[in-house]
Amino acid sequence: MSLKEKAVLVTGGAGYIGSHTVRQLVEHSASRVVVLDSLERGHGASILDPSVKLFTGDIADSDLVEEIFTAFEIEAVIHFAAYTYVGESVAEPLKYYRNNTAAPLTILEAMQRHGCKQFIFSSTAATYGNPVSMPMTEEHPQQPINPYGASKLMLEQIIRDCETAWGLRAVFLRYFNASGCAPDAAIGEDHDPETHLIPLILMAISGEREHITVFGEDYETPDGTCVRDYIHVLDLANAHLKALDYLGKGGSTVACNLGTGKGVSVREMLTIAESVTGTKVPVIYGERRPGDPGELVADSARAKELLGWEAEYTDVRDIVATAWKWMTGPAKGRYANVKR
Repeated sequence: MSLKEKAVLVTGGAGYIGSHTVRQLVEHSASRVVVLDSLERGHGASILDPSVKLFTGDIADSDLVEEIFTAFEIEAVIHFAAYTYVGESVAEPLKYYRNNTAAPLTILEAMQRHGCKQFIFSSTAATYGNPVSMPMTEEHPQQPINPYGASKLMLEQIIRDCETAWGLRAVFLRYFNASGCAPDAAIGEDHDPETHLIPLILMAISGEREHITVFGEDYETPDGTCVRDYIHVLDLANAHLKALDYLGKGGSTVACNLGTGKGVSVREMLTIAESVTGTKVPVIYGERRPGDPGELVADSARAKELLGWEAEYTDVRDIVATAWKWMTGPAKGRYANVKR
């Protein structure tokens, strides 16, 4: 019988969604939480609880990964570590295939060696590509249109092959538009560069940016601007805990969309942000960006059925309010100044 401490390993646990999930795990999981993060794009300051063991390094470092699996009895892996910029993936595809597809093999190999057979994968709606039906279910064709989406889809297939070969069981959580911050503003969203719509709008309102650019106003949507499904980061974090419980009870490999099922247009988001902050948004309008679909909305019925999960933040105003509280609060400054 192993005397090692049982733990859940979270790769990329100092990143945006990873850090919110780590915080929830500390509060609700009986196992120790161990984080592996290079801190290249994550923030050590986002790991608030001193009980969390942080290993700083790359997931492709086989010696470091083996050290973690030797020190702890890893019961499950929650895998966030990845590059996530679509434009960058188009310009530097090899960077994305190396980091998002090849590097996780080191984690999977360690799992196989140590008999760990539960894997929760931070996947993406980008694996679907351009929509052929709406809302999008998990049966929607997976035809990614950029290396970012393709790199995630390839890892999904690798994981399925591991299931066949040695019994790995996994949950693929395909996010739509992650958004918002912790309601107490203790941790939040801070990317460099920032590409997400809500923080970009709020940065324009706060004066961190001169304006927000709306790309395209001639889509076949009610107001001509793109429509997206915005899902709060705490709802995403909760889905990972639900997936962990599902696998712990013997659940089989499954993919689940995570969204609210409600679409919000860019113009609507501008109006909501102005209402929440009481400040006018400086806006300019530009041409469409290549590859931007007019509408992306999730059907998350499977997550409800199998995981018992539903989004709690269903009013996008509440999502924007948490992001604004974080952006204007004191905790954000820690991210720029602290590397743990």
